[in-house]
Amino acid sequence: MRMLEVQDLNVRYGVVRAVLDASLHVDEGELVVVVGANGAGKSSLLRAVVGLNKHRGQIEFGGRQITGLRAEQRVKRGLTLVPEGRHIFGRMSVLENLQVAHWGATTNLAAEIAGVFERFPRLEERKHQTAATLSGGEQQMLALSRALIRHPRLLMLDEPSMGLAPKIVAQMFEIIEEINAAGTSVLLIEQNARMALSIAHRGYLMETGTLSGGGDARVMLEDERLHEAYFGKSAEAED
Repeated sequence: MRMLEVQDLNVRYGVVRAVLDASLHVDEGELVVVVGANGAGKSSLLRAVVGLNKHRGQIEFGGRQITGLRAEQRVKRGLTLVPEGRHIFGRMSVLENLQVAHWGATTNLAAEIAGVFERFPRLEERKHQTAATLSGGEQQMLALSRALIRHPRLLMLDEPSMGLAPKIVAQMFEIIEEINAAGTSVLLIEQNARMALSIAHRGYLMETGTLSGGGDARVMLEDERLHEAYFGKSAEAED
């Protein structure tokens, strides 16, 4: 089943075209990554899909047209974004952040919070601590948990590794793999092309607002353009 289908998406900021005729898809159960340099339009793409940016083009989610829906309507259908910068409520405790994220859901709050703490024991240890005092990795765990507490059909992640130590980055990507393996479709935006492609099924390259690719992620890892632009040396030179 096709979970997300984006056709000819365009996003403008005044006279600046941030996303140009972008098309991509995510199938049910897939982990798809969009890689590219800072400023390529990746965040604008995700914000448009979730309904936070004005856009032109067609977006289908779960086989239904959602182009005209507001952001909150898209979220209710199971589309969730963890934005760049995490956007947690810094003055609230970990527990309060989770309670707010669950608001309006029909599932049992206590059971959902127990599930979060089972996945992230560190958050349970800090459940009464204000979110602003957490480490960067802990804040990213909390941001991810707030999204997962509503059981999204498609989880979109915008630069989840940004600002994290290498050891924490590796742990974060392992968690993303586990979430996908448990059945949640994932659309991941990342500058860390090598690591993102190593866990993805398929990948796209975004440059100056334009998407290309959509093929097997392992094949993209050997793409000369990616190696020259993002890995610092050619694939041949690494052999």
